[in-house]
Amino acid sequence: MLPILGLAHLDRPFDYLIDSDQDEIAVPGVRVRVRFSGRLVDGFLLERIAKSDHPGKLGWLDRVISAEPVLTPELATLCRAVADRYAGTMGDVVRLAIPPRHARTEKEETKEPTTVVEAPDLAEWRRYPLAESFVEALAGGHPRAAWQALPGEDWPQRLAELAAATLAGGRGCIIVVPDQRDLDRLWAACEPLIGDRGVVLAAGLGPTARYRRWLAVRRGAAQLVIGTRSAVFAPVHDLGLIVVWDDGDDSMPDPRAPYPHPREVAVLRAHLEQCGLLLGGFARTAEAQALVASGWAHDLLAERATVRERSPRVQAISDDDRQIARDPMARSARIPEVAFDAARTAFAADRPVVFSVPRRGYVPSLACTRCREHARCRACHGPLQMDGDGRLSCRWCGRPERSFRCPECGNTRVRATVTGARRTAEELGRAFAGVPVLTSGGDMILDEIEPGARLVVSTPGAEPVAPGGYGAAIVLDTWAQLDRADLRAEEHAVRRWMALAGMVRPHSDGGRVVIVADSTLAPVQALIRWDPVSFASMQLDERVELGFPPAVTMASIDGPTQVITDFVENLELPEGTDILGPVPLPPGVRPPAGSAEWEAASADDEMDRILVRLPRKHGRLLAKALAAGQARRNTHRLTGPIRVQVDPPTIG
Repeated sequence: MLPILGLAHLDRPFDYLIDSDQDEIAVPGVRVRVRFSGRLVDGFLLERIAKSDHPGKLGWLDRVISAEPVLTPELATLCRAVADRYAGTMGDVVRLAIPPRHARTEKEETKEPTTVVEAPDLAEWRRYPLAESFVEALAGGHPRAAWQALPGEDWPQRLAELAAATLAGGRGCIIVVPDQRDLDRLWAACEPLIGDRGVVLAAGLGPTARYRRWLAVRRGAAQLVIGTRSAVFAPVHDLGLIVVWDDGDDSMPDPRAPYPHPREVAVLRAHLEQCGLLLGGFARTAEAQALVASGWAHDLLAERATVRERSPRVQAISDDDRQIARDPMARSARIPEVAFDAARTAFAADRPVVFSVPRRGYVPSLACTRCREHARCRACHGPLQMDGDGRLSCRWCGRPERSFRCPECGNTRVRATVTGARRTAEELGRAFAGVPVLTSGGDMILDEIEPGARLVVSTPGAEPVAPGGYGAAIVLDTWAQLDRADLRAEEHAVRRWMALAGMVRPHSDGGRVVIVADSTLAPVQALIRWDPVSFASMQLDERVELGFPPAVTMASIDGPTQVITDFVENLELPEGTDILGPVPLPPGVRPPAGSAEWEAASADDEMDRILVRLPRKHGRLLAKALAAGQARRNTHRLTGPIRVQVDPPTIG
């Protein structure tokens, strides 16, 4: 029996006696109520055994809440593995994996599917030389690959074809996407091929509809599940393939303890259930590249000639005053003349143009005044910050930097980089009189625009789909993205730029991308050459050298200074563990979801962070030590809000 207690020191099964009246319905996986320390708590029946090893007196199962076995053996094993990976409790993972019960829905009969899924035409997949062997292996094997989608690729249709091929071979499929916009596009592509053998799982459905669809999956009536992050836990029968699209998206990590990333859950599940795995996107994360570099997964790439044929023409141009001053209209909007030329050409051909403007709120970081190289700590390579008196210190380890010298050019002065973007829609509207101007971002995100000449001003990730593709895309104020004090700043920038460029027509059809940035920068070169794999490999090599994830397992311990200091001092950490900090919490880090205690404390106390890291091969030892530390706090009834997060999405 697994009581859902939410306490680390009680995160284990307990033995209970089962009355003969409940013998038939008390099967593994059902929801139950048991008495624990004098109070009734919810739980799940894990397994039935004939005899207990417990020497003391056993309590009795109070009742079976529902005869529906929702926690399958495979799901229970996965939840345990995820909890161990992220130093959490199995009960917290089960809450993420299984939606709340709806009694009336359980009593409804699940309709049997009528759609016969046929093998789809995979002609478009032939652009990727290894795709055919990947699909063939899905019938009974467990292929694993990192897929780099071609520029302009209709990725929802490609994933729908892959899902149909998996179902036609008699196995199930899960596809995880970042948000509702992607979900709607994907389902529109899947429904004609899959029919009633697929379901959508998303938080916006409401508890009744979500539970009804989840039950259809558990009962075997639906073999395809598409959804956001928690869909990776869906209890699909005979799972053949898990797809995670755009695993670098900010919305992928779960905001609830133990904060799992669906990519890592998918990797664990692919290993445990021996099914296929595909990590897809226009760009690639260092974590996905690490799987390829280790040999655990392989590349699914198109030939370079095909990439060049499908790519738009990419131009990088500096934003210095000499180039901007050539055009009076460019001067007003701080846009180089070449960007205006690209837009005018597209409008003349009656095609839409998108201007990408970074959203507000990025935290200023420091860079060399001469070469703009990021200012980093010489001890741990964390980002430097400047206090009100002009003193420099590290955001990660807190070490003061009294004599900064740029490792690239030897300069000794730093400056704050761009902190946000100016709103440009009004200026562009005056520059292109007669062209409709649309904005997309914040609370007003457009999903799609009509064909024809239109000017779209969008924040990164909010670009609407243009039928036939954009004629041109202009990326502005790139320093606002590149100079964020974040380990993944460059990776996120490349991901967003490539996603935008992937919506532009190929260069043979006049498609152009103008990015206002220094062409010598590695992220900009990755876009110009359309080579996300080499960029991800370079990022991985740098992180191996500097000791950053995914080369290491890194955990953050957040909370009041004294609370987290005491916690770390009492940890039994493995030999070779590095401890960085404490330092103030990175700006923008939110409190744990639903944590009233954290929110109340953060209003009165200074919230700090300590980083703990260990080589990746010993990552499980670090997670085990952190879980033991949490259990020790519970046992000793220590108070004070604390958050322990393994491989946090935001480090600096």
